[in-house]
Amino acid sequence: MGRHRFSQVDVFSSVPLMGNALAVIHDADDLSERTMAAMARWTNLSETTFLCRPTDPRADYRVRIFTKGGELPFAGHPTLGSAHAWLAAGGSPARQDVVVQECGAGLVPVRHAGRLAFAAPPLRRSGPVDAELRARVLRVNGLDPEDVVDMAWVDNGPGWIGVELRSAEAVLAATADAAAYDGLKVTLIGPYAADVASQRGTDVEVRAFYADGRDFSEDPVTGSANAGLAQWLIGAGRLPERYIAGQGQVIDRDGRIHVERIGADTWVGGDVCTLVSGHLDLPDA
Repeated sequence: MGRHRFSQVDVFSSVPLMGNALAVIHDADDLSERTMAAMARWTNLSETTFLCRPTDPRADYRVRIFTKGGELPFAGHPTLGSAHAWLAAGGSPARQDVVVQECGAGLVPVRHAGRLAFAAPPLRRSGPVDAELRARVLRVNGLDPEDVVDMAWVDNGPGWIGVELRSAEAVLAATADAAAYDGLKVTLIGPYAADVASQRGTDVEVRAFYADGRDFSEDPVTGSANAGLAQWLIGAGRLPERYIAGQGQVIDRDGRIHVERIGADTWVGGDVCTLVSGHLDLPDA
């Protein structure tokens, strides 16, 4: 058995229990992939991450990201949560203002002066969704075609399909059919009217649904989905270069995602707080 430092953090919220939980296992180089997968199933969270020594000399650390169903090349809230946990454990980045994370999608810069924010990695798949899949996405999410502005692939690793709706209210009214999801990963976005946005402090509402193996979930707050949506819709001129997204209110969360386009980079940021710190005894193989 090996003893490992353990952190559980809440991502995309300054208020504990209102964001998206992440388990982080430190100094995980001695753990086998089988143990990592078993640990991710045991935590029963949407993702569990494992901090390892980097293999790229430009990176400060390497992270492996596991869901209950397998490993992901990239995910957003695990990126911010892992960077927060690494820094809190005494990690010292080579650059003063940026932590460089190595993951399956490559190198991801994470700004750490003030609120943490990651630079969205390039989309692996973009462009229109074919007619048959589009019809299925509408059906399994209970969407009125009249409410749909556009639909596109916004896949930066997990496999998201993005759906732009006419209003935040249409996003909140969606009713996903868990039994029919079967492998889909869909994220919805819609704007608030100006007066409501001012009152709530959010410009748009986002929801994200996915089926991971046999498990269907609505994700509380989703960095990768928000990153893909921002790259698509800022690029199309339908979202401003700076805005705040809300996510999670249908499932009693209150996430806040801060998005900003600077030059060619789209930065996705949020608050992170540590809820649990301790140690775990895990088998080494």
